[in-house]
Amino acid sequence: MSLTKRQQRRRHAAARALMPWLTAGLALIVWQTVSRLMGDASLMLPAPGDIIEAIVRHYDVIWTNAWHTLLTTLIGFAAAVAGGLLIGLSIGASPLVYSGLYPLLVAFNAVPKVALVPIFVLWFGIGPVPAAIMAFALAVFPIIVNVATGLATIDPETEDVMRSLGANRYEILTKVGIPRMLPYLFASLKIAITLAFVGSVLSETVASNTGIGFLMQAASSRFDVALVFAGLVVVAALAVVAYGLCAVVEMRMTRWALRGQRR
Repeated sequence: MSLTKRQQRRRHAAARALMPWLTAGLALIVWQTVSRLMGDASLMLPAPGDIIEAIVRHYDVIWTNAWHTLLTTLIGFAAAVAGGLLIGLSIGASPLVYSGLYPLLVAFNAVPKVALVPIFVLWFGIGPVPAAIMAFALAVFPIIVNVATGLATIDPETEDVMRSLGANRYEILTKVGIPRMLPYLFASLKIAITLAFVGSVLSETVASNTGIGFLMQAASSRFDVALVFAGLVVVAALAVVAYGLCAVVEMRMTRWALRGQRR
């Protein structure tokens, strides 16, 4: 590779790294300008400067509740990864299990999850348990579907070659199926972690006395709109960081599958 091409790649990579920051900065400038032009009506759409001020002013309260939300989200997400892998591998490896479980999973996923919060409150009371279960409920289905899809897309010719070499079903699953499934798994994790935050915050607004969802609900009852938006910003920041960590792990674990997607 010539030096010129290497420099072009570096510039392209730097431009791609800067684009999210430039886009976010432009969006904030437009938001700040529109909020100031709205005058008194901006009380319902506080400017980014007011939101930052609210974050600084209520830092201790926001940090405490954000830590609670992060903890319950990670617990639910970890349970979703374990359950999603187990069920997804079972469904993908066995057509019989697929026929028995998949329709039930589709029916469960179709149920509005907000309708499950009162049931979880009746079963487990108000607190972190319903939030963690809601995080699990929203995050598990994408993992199951992607894991099962990854196993189902094994090339039949590859299976025939493995069988001709004396491999049994378990060896085909572990040496071909699971590596083939990994890109699908990590793609689903990036979706699942953001859905887990949605589940936690949703439950906290109804069935908790701690967490960002509870903080936003309390702030809205006092018409403290800036603090409500501050809660949204904190949740979004946590979700972006978690998404980025999943993307980093994906690059390290499945670089062989992503190599052809680089530009």
